[in-house]
Amino acid sequence: MTSSPEESPESVVRHATDNGVAWITLNRPAAMNAITPDQRERLISRFDDASADPAVGAVVLTATGKGFCAGADLRGGGRPAPDTGTGTGTGTSASTSTDTDRDTGTGTGGPERVAGDVARLIRRGAQRLIAAVLDCEKPVVAAVNGTAAGLGAHLAFACDLVLAAESARFIEVFVRRGLVPDGGGAYLLPRLVGPQRAKELMFFGDALSAAEAERIGLVNRVVPDGDLAGTAREWAERLAAGPTRAIALTKQLVNESLGADRAAAFAAEAAAQEINMTTADAREGVRAFTERRAPRYRGR
Repeated sequence: MTSSPEESPESVVRHATDNGVAWITLNRPAAMNAITPDQRERLISRFDDASADPAVGAVVLTATGKGFCAGADLRGGGRPAPDTGTGTGTGTSASTSTDTDRDTGTGTGGPERVAGDVARLIRRGAQRLIAAVLDCEKPVVAAVNGTAAGLGAHLAFACDLVLAAESARFIEVFVRRGLVPDGGGAYLLPRLVGPQRAKELMFFGDALSAAEAERIGLVNRVVPDGDLAGTAREWAERLAAGPTRAIALTKQLVNESLGADRAAAFAAEAAAQEINMTTADAREGVRAFTERRAPRYRGR
């Protein structure tokens, strides 16, 4: 699937680097920033680029318009979603059966589905996107400006820190259409809020306000809508000024800890310490402490 001429991959994913921060902005406001395949590939590329760019110390993921992300848009073409992220299946904008058939091989009008097609679609699509955020070597701050539904909610939850505007909402829409969550939702949510709360969210599919999301631990902080960008910039610039490799290794340790036993976690911690002590920033941090001054980190 390709984007329409007015929606090139570059235009639907804005990118800018400022003061050590890479700003990645979803830009399909008319479709509530539902993600097309081309847009997904652009996002993955941007997170990979941020990992490799020594000039980048932190990433902010945000969006234009009233919605953060309505999920995966299987239609393309830029037509607006009929509601705020509560359309078909995987947190997607609603589509006709013909459009869905063409993309997934399901339904009545498309090619016959072969066993394994859906699993392959999920692995190559939603899961790769979430993995790109989790594996990004720089800290990623989500600045959730509006509704985050389905894959859009999981995209926010995969980020290292989540800021939400007061008007933001989070919706596990899958159950509303009789579907199983994708995009790593059943992996992310229990780790963030525990299995029982995760089941409540996924079994009922009720919209969660930003304040409630903060209360149960899905969001770090809720701010007035007008303060979202400024707070995201403040947090990201503070991260970007920090010891980049130490933060990357810390992120890796935390992300892997819940799937590891104590011996594996301790071994990973020791290995991370060994690697980090070879960095210039680690030497600068120790030197600054002994010299009783503020450290000047360079991300190396």
